[in-house]
Amino acid sequence: MSLERNIRLFLRKNRLFIYQRVSSIQIIVSYYILMTIVALGLFYLPIFRQPGSEASFIDLLFMAVSTISVTGLSTFPINEVFNKNGVVLLSILFQIGGLGIMMISTFFFIVSNKRISLKQRQLIMTDMNQPRLSGIVNLIRTTFLILISFQVIGGIIFGIYFKTNGFYSRWSDALFNGFYQAISAVTNSGFDVTGHSILPYADSYAFLFAIMFLIFIGGIGFPVIMDFRSWFLQKCKKKTLHQLPFRFSLFTKISVLSFVILFICGTLAIFALEKNHMFQGSSFSETLVTSMFYSVTTRNAGLQIHDISEFQTTTLLIFSLLMFIGCSPSSVGGGVRTTTVMIIGLYLFSFLKSESRVNVFGRQIDNNDVQKAVIVFMLSLAMCFSSVIVLTATENFSLISIVVEVASAFGTTGMSLGITPEFSNFGKLVIGMLMFIGRIGMLYTLLLFVPKETRDLGYEYPTEKIIIG
Repeated sequence: MSLERNIRLFLRKNRLFIYQRVSSIQIIVSYYILMTIVALGLFYLPIFRQPGSEASFIDLLFMAVSTISVTGLSTFPINEVFNKNGVVLLSILFQIGGLGIMMISTFFFIVSNKRISLKQRQLIMTDMNQPRLSGIVNLIRTTFLILISFQVIGGIIFGIYFKTNGFYSRWSDALFNGFYQAISAVTNSGFDVTGHSILPYADSYAFLFAIMFLIFIGGIGFPVIMDFRSWFLQKCKKKTLHQLPFRFSLFTKISVLSFVILFICGTLAIFALEKNHMFQGSSFSETLVTSMFYSVTTRNAGLQIHDISEFQTTTLLIFSLLMFIGCSPSSVGGGVRTTTVMIIGLYLFSFLKSESRVNVFGRQIDNNDVQKAVIVFMLSLAMCFSSVIVLTATENFSLISIVVEVASAFGTTGMSLGITPEFSNFGKLVIGMLMFIGRIGMLYTLLLFVPKETRDLGYEYPTEKIIIG
């Protein structure tokens, strides 16, 4: 008993020592790295593989990173390597990578009535990219249930649609693929496990709008979902005399506004560029819906209803821009994030109006947030640009193909011109690095190398102006 007690005390002391010396961001990133290693190990198990299938270590490592980062890029046909058990495994990994390791683990803590410590709450706050601890557990519980509910409802509806329209002869296959498509859409993973993505359903507007809605739910941001839930519940309640009107948070307003702007601008750009090219001969409604679909799916899901190599180069550049921006923070998506771009746009607008502060919706944006947005955007752009230069030197592909691949990896989108399997091992490692950084975010990547305790100089240098421009 004394030996067992000493071992427990030793582990507890070492765990406290690690927690004191390591930041929450470093712990969270370590969890994602560990989960990637676990996924890699599971991919080797025969229970998840097709009989006689072969895949190299680099390819499976690439697949593990792509799965945990819910990107959707793959260096081999998934249906030729993984069986149905493998697809189920992928769906589970999508949940872990998309919803977040801490969200999944915390929900099981809540279900089992286990106490959630302050350190665990700090890790949740970091993983969910939240500014404060208050209400974090309620955010986890509510968001998890809402997202899972959408996946279940979407899976049932898609299964019924697949069976009644003759895409699958058996209910089991229809529901299996229906649930996979719903999970893939909500988690924005976009993996093609059938070899033809969602091309067979491209003529169904209802299916495309349902997919777009599920992509929106996963990518708009967990706090936005909570805000709309609270607004809906207040609307359903009986109004009292002293009840204050519901106020959406500034994050929700900026996230929704940026989504609407990007959605409309993306749709109009794709429509104008391809109406006399890719969509030539299509009706107005078909062209519009398809443009809307690509404006949404390029932001993070990567689902395709065409061979995108047939699009014009200009359209592919628009796709790359949308993929680089990605989704909202604290969502299943990656990229530079919508609020980052929105804050930079507001900062530019304020500068042109000679205003010293960035104001929007009757609120002032903190200068630290403006500074972070500029840093994240510039470093993300520099990293992607550097990756394009490196890959053009090491890989024998066209420039536009590499640009699309790099933007797709960083934005965790998974859209490709079909060059992913042909990358060299070095190229696959570069793309894998972009996928991982795109998932955890450029800001967390930078803070990963910052020590937990920052040093205060205790003094300031004199200010001196320099010539700009």
